[in-house]
Amino acid sequence: MEHTAGNYEAFARPRPARHAQETKAYIVGSGLAGLAAAVFLIRDAGVPGANVTILEKGDIAGGALDGLDVPEKGFVIRGGRELENHMECLWDMMRSIPSLEIDGASVLDEFYWLNKDDPNYSLRRATVRQGEDAGHEGRFDLPKRAQKDLLKIFLAERSEMEGKRIDEAMGREFLDSPFWMYWRTMFAFEEWHSALEFKLYLHRFIHHIGGLPDFTALKFTKYNQYESFVLPLMHYLTEHGVVFRSGTEVLDVDFAHRNGEIRATAIHCRRAGAEETIELGEHDLALLTIGSLVDNSDDGDHHTPAALNEGPAPAWDLWKRIAKKDPAFGRPEVFCSSIEETKWESATVTTLDERIPAYIERIAQRDPFSGRVVTGGIVTAEDSKWLLSWTVNRQPHFKKQPADQIVVWVYGLFVDVEGDYVKKPLAQCTGEEITQEWLYHLGVPVEEIPELAATGARCVPVMMPYVTSFFMPRRAGDRPQVVPEGAQNFAFLGQFAETGRDTIFTTEYSVRTGMEAVYELLDVERGVPETWASTYDVRALLEASARMRDGKKVEMPGPAALRGYLRGRLEHGEIGQLLEEHGLI
Repeated sequence: MEHTAGNYEAFARPRPARHAQETKAYIVGSGLAGLAAAVFLIRDAGVPGANVTILEKGDIAGGALDGLDVPEKGFVIRGGRELENHMECLWDMMRSIPSLEIDGASVLDEFYWLNKDDPNYSLRRATVRQGEDAGHEGRFDLPKRAQKDLLKIFLAERSEMEGKRIDEAMGREFLDSPFWMYWRTMFAFEEWHSALEFKLYLHRFIHHIGGLPDFTALKFTKYNQYESFVLPLMHYLTEHGVVFRSGTEVLDVDFAHRNGEIRATAIHCRRAGAEETIELGEHDLALLTIGSLVDNSDDGDHHTPAALNEGPAPAWDLWKRIAKKDPAFGRPEVFCSSIEETKWESATVTTLDERIPAYIERIAQRDPFSGRVVTGGIVTAEDSKWLLSWTVNRQPHFKKQPADQIVVWVYGLFVDVEGDYVKKPLAQCTGEEITQEWLYHLGVPVEEIPELAATGARCVPVMMPYVTSFFMPRRAGDRPQVVPEGAQNFAFLGQFAETGRDTIFTTEYSVRTGMEAVYELLDVERGVPETWASTYDVRALLEASARMRDGKKVEMPGPAALRGYLRGRLEHGEIGQLLEEHGLI
């Protein structure tokens, strides 16, 4: 397997892999990584769809890409994916998946046209004092010390950031800045999370620094990601004969070590109360999703808090069993042993009449019933004790959603502190109480909040114990390589497999692991698209530098005569033209 860029590789069609017809593939987990692996097995490796079996513990595919209408509770979305143009593996896959909405179009076509016609941007990114504009006006307000801290972490060797927390690498000036507020609420970072992953994010999205305050960096699907992405993928795979075995819990995997080579030999499962073993033949593959950010999620309802489930976690328990068999299979305890530091809670609010949407429109400055972009991404109540953020995507957010309802996604980073209106921790609140706190930060008069929360909305809270587990400080080897050294017929998929420069908590990362696994194991004769290389583009670096300085020009050193001489020399060269073009001089 190799990483490549450019049209030559992007449009090449590989020939079927050797032994493709004899290969049987067993994919553990039907999250996005597992679905992507199945697509690449069929499209690029030439494996017949009927030879691909997906083993899933639950009753529904998609993993964290969900969107449900739960009887007697309401619509539920545990989270939403923020997308961008340079998710190279994701869009490479979606160009081949037929749209369920537009005849003759792919999912990529549908998404591209939607975001051309209705580009995303936010008119109000943050509020204070119950719905007033926070007044940042797109500025980062980074003191010089904070700018130096950012530059230091950007230039540091990767090894220097291993095992470090963000607040060990960045000073208080940075952590008190609007930049950190934008960043942490957009990506769900906490101060105790991985400085290494923060560094990787800086490199990965350096081309979007300027779009942080108004979300021009982002693009969104028409509906929730289950209906916009998972259903088309399921349709494609089913049409190709892929076998889906829901209600199947994978308990363990056997491996054989010999002469530096490692083979998966058997998969042990439980289905309908009966245990069974899948023996792996000479040309069979095992593609294993390890860990899960949504394992042990619990739904409350409008009158019941979501529970924190700290009991046995099937996806994590499977990885723990596997990891004991070889040091190269990772260290899951690094990620799943600190629930107090990896949990947070989201909630889905469905409005039931026109009263609450009027307050949404006042802040978003757009009609939420227009069918177009509404908030353009999250709105953060910056002075909220829960650090509450909320978003209204294009409506309807569900195909079956009534035309007079609005679906809102709400989340809080600080779940164990009392709210500003509701004097309880978020983790202990019912859906109605979460709605009350949200209405307070929308600017609803306090005397109207109880009635409006009780009769104007329905809210489903969800507690997720492991949702930011992949952000825990880590070191090399804590996550296994997608294809470990010596692996002959197995690979690891998902957010806890190691794949170089890309960043976790993205759809792209999941798809990339599926693609790398298939390409490497079957020696597919096509390159995997490299992670977008804006971090090596001097134009992107200059643009980001200018934006992080809020447009303030770089001061020339020395006395006036020297400054004039340097400015004159720069004006007549390409370097000076670049600096001037990007607003630095």
